[in-house]
Amino acid sequence: MATPQVTSRILRRLLASGVTGRAERLLGRMAPSDVALLLPELTPDEIRAVIELLFRQRRAALALRELPNEMLPLVYDALADQRLAAVIGRLEIDDLLEFVEFIPEDRRDSVIERLPEDKREELRKAELYSESSAGRVMTTSFIALDQKMRAQEAIDSLREVGDGSEAVLYLYVIDEQTTLVGVVPLRRLVASPPDRLISEIMIPDPVSVSADDDQEEVANLVARFDLLAVPVTDVDGRMLGLITVDDVIDVITEEATEDMYHLAGLTEADRVFVPAHESIRKRLPWMFLNLATCFAAAWVVGLFERTIEQVVALAIFMPVVAGMGGNGGTQSLTVITRAIALGEIEFSSAFRAVMKELAVGLVLGIAMGICSAGIAYLWHADPIIGVALFSAMILTLSVAGLMGAAVPLALKALKQDPALGAGVIVTTFTDAFAFFSFLGIATLLMDRVVS
Repeated sequence: MATPQVTSRILRRLLASGVTGRAERLLGRMAPSDVALLLPELTPDEIRAVIELLFRQRRAALALRELPNEMLPLVYDALADQRLAAVIGRLEIDDLLEFVEFIPEDRRDSVIERLPEDKREELRKAELYSESSAGRVMTTSFIALDQKMRAQEAIDSLREVGDGSEAVLYLYVIDEQTTLVGVVPLRRLVASPPDRLISEIMIPDPVSVSADDDQEEVANLVARFDLLAVPVTDVDGRMLGLITVDDVIDVITEEATEDMYHLAGLTEADRVFVPAHESIRKRLPWMFLNLATCFAAAWVVGLFERTIEQVVALAIFMPVVAGMGGNGGTQSLTVITRAIALGEIEFSSAFRAVMKELAVGLVLGIAMGICSAGIAYLWHADPIIGVALFSAMILTLSVAGLMGAAVPLALKALKQDPALGAGVIVTTFTDAFAFFSFLGIATLLMDRVVS
């Protein structure tokens, strides 16, 4: 199978030679996701030519859907407003919303004005929903049935729709007020006798979400009930649309990326294809914050400058205690943050989770303390260093487990993102505490020996 680099070279040669027929056939054999991988390798003129070929095949929108968001401006620059509107106008409203956000502001109104009237109206309604709400990711295309219909009538109506619907996984039963009353899995419909009523086939009171529900909560709900799609309703129970499993996967990916970036002190917009100056601008504030926390830890070390002067070997083992504390805190932080993200921790179980991480840290501290004290004694034959290292390792890993669990839970209680800043807070505290406990215990032991 040819690599994207090889395929891009072949495609560029075909376009340069004017052999558009062969280029179109080459694109026709490729999946939209593979075509998306090629676009960053092309020049604006080549991108424009490829989009034109894909447009003939009615596959341009599918290919753009697979592009990383930070690559969209590159494609937008290669397309005129009318052509761009024609391409994105074929998208479902949830994808269209995302695409519009990345259109430059000076072009956005012009492109929106060129969208079909029904798409503009859908877009206007969708933009009323808050960021990260279910209404932002739902598609308004679904198949609705009347509960008085027969199974054969429902199948006939499904045939009339054809493959125009995004994903015919479930058929939804609504009443005269469009209130959701039931759901019919496609397999159950096909297996039912032709004259059986839909009201007898449907599953009443199906799981649904409100348009204002958070996307992350919707994703957790879909995962918990193993759904392939979930209906979205308004406050009165009227059906507005549905969220399919591919949208849920996108939400889970976005939330996981957000948590991962926050733990590392990054923003979501800092992606691999973002220009270097943008990454520098976004990372610099966090780097200054990290620098300040490093100096805070250095200040703690400075309190014990005389102790280090007396026993220089203490400086050798300081990174050991701090490194183990940082790792222990990060492990607890990761476990708790994941549990919060997946809705596994409620307020009633938070204390138990904190105590569990504290106990884990204590046991790990004892094990690491024994091992590190033994190595230190064999290395320097100084019992003071061994005892200080043993004691500090127990205290540091216990506190690291406690902080790694308590900080994200405290941020959640304050209605803040548990991942935002938690990594910096936990790492700073564990480093400072590691230095303080190790050097403090060593100072106390030295004072006792001297006296």
